[in-house]
Amino acid sequence: MSTPDLVVIGSGPNGLAAAVTAARAGLDVLVLEGADRPGGAARTEETTLPGFRHDLGAAVQPMALASPFFRRFGLEERVPFITPEISWSHPFEDGTAVHAWRDLDRTAAGLGADGPAYSRLVGPSVRRAREVARFTLGPVLRVPPHPVVAARFGLSVLDQGAPGWNRRWLGRDAPALLTGVMAHTVRPMPSIPSAAAGLALAVQGHAVGWPVPVGGTGAVTDALVADLLAHGGRIETGRPVRDLAELPPARALLFDTSVPVLLDVAGRRLPAPLRAWLRTFRHGAGIGKVDYALDAPVPWLDPTVRRAVTVHVGGTRAQIAAAEADVAAGRVPDRPYVLVAQPSTVDPTRAPAGKHVLWAYTHLPNGSTLDPAELVTSAIERVAPGFRDVVLAANAQSAADIGAWNPNLGGGDLAAGAVSLRQLLARPVPSPEPWHLANGVYLCSAAAAPGPGLHGQGGYLAARSALRHEFGIRTPPRLR
Repeated sequence: MSTPDLVVIGSGPNGLAAAVTAARAGLDVLVLEGADRPGGAARTEETTLPGFRHDLGAAVQPMALASPFFRRFGLEERVPFITPEISWSHPFEDGTAVHAWRDLDRTAAGLGADGPAYSRLVGPSVRRAREVARFTLGPVLRVPPHPVVAARFGLSVLDQGAPGWNRRWLGRDAPALLTGVMAHTVRPMPSIPSAAAGLALAVQGHAVGWPVPVGGTGAVTDALVADLLAHGGRIETGRPVRDLAELPPARALLFDTSVPVLLDVAGRRLPAPLRAWLRTFRHGAGIGKVDYALDAPVPWLDPTVRRAVTVHVGGTRAQIAAAEADVAAGRVPDRPYVLVAQPSTVDPTRAPAGKHVLWAYTHLPNGSTLDPAELVTSAIERVAPGFRDVVLAANAQSAADIGAWNPNLGGGDLAAGAVSLRQLLARPVPSPEPWHLANGVYLCSAAAAPGPGLHGQGGYLAARSALRHEFGIRTPPRLR
């Protein structure tokens, strides 16, 4: 067997994106994966009952179709996606709900007196959504390719990330609608990182929608693996890497891992000042996740919520912010924020005929051992009375369980590193090329820019960096 030019440690979407890019450039690529299947959290399995297919990580992929890497890769030509008419819904306990339709004007019309303010906040970025995706899915410390678009987006972030985040709103619905998206970052609010990530997701929700891959997120992993193998790459599963001595000689090592795992394996290859800096990198809060097999659709009080795939449960802006503050302080909220995905409402391949799958998580202190099943079930029951009656089976994982299952998600941190302001600017280092850590050593995971999400950009950009520095290849390979 030939000696590889480039080795990727870990086979999550970013690792596979890096491997595909390098293999397409003509390199001999080897991917080493500790689990028995590639994909990391981007896998779909029967975790409750036979025939009910659940996503291990995210079920809805807001950035997949907006990602520059996946556009170059032609993902939509390889994997069928369904994009619901409603990007996300936000139900309240009084039986009402507010909806983020893909149509921005329709969304604004449902926000009453706050509709014009909502349109002014997100509309300019929605109209330039592709340019927004280019700079939000890249390192912060780099001159943006469209500075005017970036500046306009930045003003919106400041508007919703500062203590005066409520000054433009008159009612309950518009701020709650945005706060549900901002809470994806698992951070106290208001904050600049939460506003930046939330508005980036909201912009794509109105520009291209929040799509669901048919059959589950594992279909994206399958497409990446197939392309890698077709271009001569190799994947070895069941190969955890604990020391550099276990690796074959290669000119470039790309780590699709957390920062602590990188330090454990490759620390001695890194300069001492860099090692000291990386030891300050911190994991964020964790999640507790529950997969449900359902006998019928969720009985939401507002039936329109059934038309959404993504649902944010948590009440008003103030209630969600209070719950996130509890988590940041190491407490389990009494009334938590819960992110719900119901992909089988649009994709019947996910469950037996007439049945449904539900994917849900809540935020918990990092490393919490609390079983989240009752916390999540009670939260859904408050806006969907009778939910318990349609549950056939459930599979719950604590934050500690998730961290044990995937060491990159330390303590249940789905983002592989806190989405703080410091780690937004330096992910993992303050550099316009933050993936390149030392000669031949690169970080390509969600712990590197641009951060979490199924977009492949971290892997693609890290591979581009390695191609330039280690192999003198400056022209990016064709990926379609």
